[in-house]
Amino acid sequence: MTRPRVRRGERGRGGATARRLRSLDRADRLVRLAAASGPACALAPPEPPLRLTPAVAADPATDMDVLWHIARHAPELRRWLVANPKADAALLEYVSQAGGPGVKRALTVLLESLER
Repeated sequence: MTRPRVRRGERGRGGATARRLRSLDRADRLVRLAAASGPACALAPPEPPLRLTPAVAADPATDMDVLWHIARHAPELRRWLVANPKADAALLEYVSQAGGPGVKRALTVLLESLER
C-alpha cells in the first residue's frame, strides 16, 4: 500500500507543521528523561580536563598556550606566572600591563633578584 502524497506545506502527517511538532515532542521527551536522571545529567557540560592553579601557573613544564590562557583569563593567577622560569619577555610584559592581585609585588621581587 502506498502513502498518499501530501503537498509541501499542507497541514497533515507529512506537512512542515506536523514535522515541527514531532521534533518538539522528541526534544521535550529528551529534556524530561535528562531531568529524571538526576544531577549527573547528560546535558551538563563536562568538567575541564585541566584545573588552573598557582602550581600550574608556576610550573616550567606547563605549555605556553596554557600560560597565555592564564594571563588572559585568570587575573588571580598572573602573579604566579612571574615566578615561572619559562615565562618569556612578551608574557611578562602582558602580565605587567594587565595587572592583577599581587602582580606588581611579584615583578618587583623578580627585578630585585635579577639585580643581585
